[in-house]
Amino acid sequence: MIAKKVKVNVYGTLAEGLYSGYASADSFKNKSSYIISRKPLKDFMFGVVIAVAAFKDGSEKLIVAPEGEIYYEPMIREKLSALRNAQVEKLSCLYEKSCGAIVIYRSGSRYKILLVRNHNGRNYSFPKGHVEKGETEQQTAIREVKEETGLDIEIIDSFREVADYCPFGKIRKRVVFFMAQTMSDRVTVQREEIDSYIWVDLEEAHTKCTYDNDLRVVRKAKENLYKLK
Repeated sequence: MIAKKVKVNVYGTLAEGLYSGYASADSFKNKSSYIISRKPLKDFMFGVVIAVAAFKDGSEKLIVAPEGEIYYEPMIREKLSALRNAQVEKLSCLYEKSCGAIVIYRSGSRYKILLVRNHNGRNYSFPKGHVEKGETEQQTAIREVKEETGLDIEIIDSFREVADYCPFGKIRKRVVFFMAQTMSDRVTVQREEIDSYIWVDLEEAHTKCTYDNDLRVVRKAKENLYKLK
């Protein structure tokens, strides 16, 4: 259902920016749905299924938004929190957003960056994780680095890189990377998430990272470090 284009008959307004309705497409008709929109809606609208919500009472509903409007999980949950007696148990979303950091440790005149390998990955990358409700991008990056590595970091404001890709077919993922400094290279990994870690210099990072987005971020980080010296 996710990413499906639908026509929705709008039934009523539930809260500001939240509506009830019935969605139809070529493969189904009149499926009960919630609609999220930044603009007021009238009798019907054309949109995209941006999430499927499973509720604790066993029901399941489509979450639809107008084409071009992007909502991530915390934003959808916040909208659905206006519903009375309806608790979301699981939310599968079209758009996912994570934030992380290129963690820099300076040893003398040398700079090293931290790479981690997740349980579900074969390649090294940077510590990152999903944005939670009420967080800024930088707050997410700081929290995720702390949770995954035990390191306290300070964000360098001059660096922000965005990577967009589709890792699971229809799912559209955005990762925002910051550059950050740490005063310690003593890593304590979160064993539930991380298999291993390594400290490498920027040149070696090009051989350890294999994804094009990560290699681009490494190049940008290298350029930024030279500006900071």
